[in-house]
Amino acid sequence: MGAHDAYEVSPLGTDCRFIVTNLTGTPQALYERNYCQRGQMENLIKAHKRHLASDRTSCTKATANQFRLLIHTAAYWLLHGLRELAPKTSFWRKTQFDIIRCNLLKVAGRIEETATRIRIALPTNFPYPDSLRLLSGRVAKLPP
Repeated sequence: MGAHDAYEVSPLGTDCRFIVTNLTGTPQALYERNYCQRGQMENLIKAHKRHLASDRTSCTKATANQFRLLIHTAAYWLLHGLRELAPKTSFWRKTQFDIIRCNLLKVAGRIEETATRIRIALPTNFPYPDSLRLLSGRVAKLPP
């Protein structure tokens, strides 16, 4: 087993990371490919639990809890897909799910349906009309 070191630099300075492993490779590759990927997976699990409340499985029947977890997972994939539709340079691309949910999806508005179109009237102080317009246009172009 060998010890490898990798460095991460932040505004506070250099942060040295030590990895003890029997894997072969350069320290930077081991850090980025293994250590950082593991941390990202933990962040995704945390988002599933914290931002979508998927840890609320308090029903007395196991099948009901399983169904609740299925619904939470479907919501996770919908939010993940919506985030992936955002432009690569948009802050929505890396935004947490609860921010997307509260700032884009849980918005009060008035819906007017006519024979040829659906019009959504948003409040005048809604801060993200362009983002909502762009993302809803991209969703509408997705295949069924």
